[in-house]
Amino acid sequence: MRMKIAAAACLVSVILFAYQADAYTQDIKAINLPAPQMQGGKPLMQALKERKTDRAFSAKELPLQVLSDMLWAANGINRPDSGRRTAPSAKNMQEIDIYVAKADGVYLYDAKANALTPVLAGDIRALTGKQAFVKDAPVNLIFVADFSKMSDMREADANFYAATDTGFISENVYLFCSSSGLATVVRAMVDKPALAKEIKLRPDQKVILTQTVGYPKD
Repeated sequence: MRMKIAAAACLVSVILFAYQADAYTQDIKAINLPAPQMQGGKPLMQALKERKTDRAFSAKELPLQVLSDMLWAANGINRPDSGRRTAPSAKNMQEIDIYVAKADGVYLYDAKANALTPVLAGDIRALTGKQAFVKDAPVNLIFVADFSKMSDMREADANFYAATDTGFISENVYLFCSSSGLATVVRAMVDKPALAKEIKLRPDQKVILTQTVGYPKD
């Protein structure tokens, strides 16, 4: 009898979790991104020369093509036969996920499908940083480390590699923005526990940095 009650309770919990997860995303749908355009932009040396940090953003939305190109540059798959990425990662762990906070909600970048998977409906851009501009910029990237992929490492090593690999991805975003005439700034001034709670991260996931992307403010 006790086993039946426990099983029933477990089933209710699973159903409730599924219901809540669906409720979080019921107002937004998955976005299939257009194939990234891998030609065009400024030459690498010019992009490096013009790379800079901006903190003034237009509220103009990024077209899906630009968003696709930027996310691919950040950490997309550039070798489809092996699934390896544009940004290096220790032992090819690929432990950094990119969450995309937009006006309508939060999405998770799925590099394999080249799509944005719904995570949370609603505008939480203000939670992605403590500076005033983050709430109005069209896109705030949230770099999240999945420590379950680094379970064989000491905690100090896992933290080091998560930070290092995030740095690679962030710099890819900087260079893409420099090449494409976009503005960007990477940020550590964020209430990470509050943001992690809002986007329903697991205990073994951790917000490392956030990065704002948009058009320069006139």
